[in-house]
Amino acid sequence: MAALSILDLVRVRIDADARDALDNARDLAAHAEKWGYRRFWVAEHHNMPGIASAATSVVIGHIAAGTHTIRVGAGGIMLPNHAPMIIAEQFGTLARLFPGRIDLGLGRAPGTDQTTLRALRRSYADAERFPQDVLELQAYFRPVQPGQSLQAVPAAGTEVPLWILGSSTFGAYLAAQLGLPYAFASHFAPDQLMDALAVYRERFKPSAVLDKPYAMAGINVIAAESDAEARRLATTQQMSFTNIFRGARGLSQPPIDDIETYWSPMEKAQAMRMLARTVVGGPATVREGLSAFIAETGVDEVMVVSDIYDPILRLRAFEIIAGLGLDTGVTPPV
Repeated sequence: MAALSILDLVRVRIDADARDALDNARDLAAHAEKWGYRRFWVAEHHNMPGIASAATSVVIGHIAAGTHTIRVGAGGIMLPNHAPMIIAEQFGTLARLFPGRIDLGLGRAPGTDQTTLRALRRSYADAERFPQDVLELQAYFRPVQPGQSLQAVPAAGTEVPLWILGSSTFGAYLAAQLGLPYAFASHFAPDQLMDALAVYRERFKPSAVLDKPYAMAGINVIAAESDAEARRLATTQQMSFTNIFRGARGLSQPPIDDIETYWSPMEKAQAMRMLARTVVGGPATVREGLSAFIAETGVDEVMVVSDIYDPILRLRAFEIIAGLGLDTGVTPPV
């Protein structure tokens, strides 16, 4: 079977604020640590009022300070938005503060719109340097060499583990070429999941980091005491995706009784395509769905996303998932 980890969206609810979202993420991580989850990641999103993790390294520090053993990291940092040296300094600092617990997942897409890119002082062309930027970043984490004139302080020697993230085969080729662990964003971009995993495994070259491929894939899981309750809780995420198509990326909304009254047939088709890798139900249904996903993909680790509005019900969802006994102790690369 596969190890279980969490990607938290740090969602801002309509009846709360960003501080609540940040504290709820930290609280969830503390519970996840107790329940045996392998790692807890947050992602870089800009100009999205409903997501509070734009300053990703700062959020990671907040979460890591509230936990003790669980790995905490970025899933991911959108490297085209940053100079590699800046990211090395940030994550090297995190690694000094929380040794042996920090992960750095790297994405190639800017992850935002053209207007926000201009505000970030970046352009879409920056993504073309992604492979070179990954190598530069990797070098900053290695021990300082004699005569080396440029250092990312205090990153040198921390050897922060890098992951390549992707929603297409591009990242799979790069992760395979560099011998790095690979994570696929099938929780919102499922179309090329199987192709990307095949590319990664077939073309993998052993490295100082890994001697064989190590793959992770994202999946949405809405777990509750019953299938009916889970279906209602899932409407929060369904409304969120519908709003993306409407150009209205607002705050997280409470669940509704009938999602069919909210979206149009076209919006439903678009949302359900993006959410194709989703399991919704009570414990038995979730066990069956997750087991089938792991069997189909053969991934070493599953990154669970659970966009549930009520923090208490979200905690219960992750407790249910952890209690299914799906993690049989796969040895991770880090």
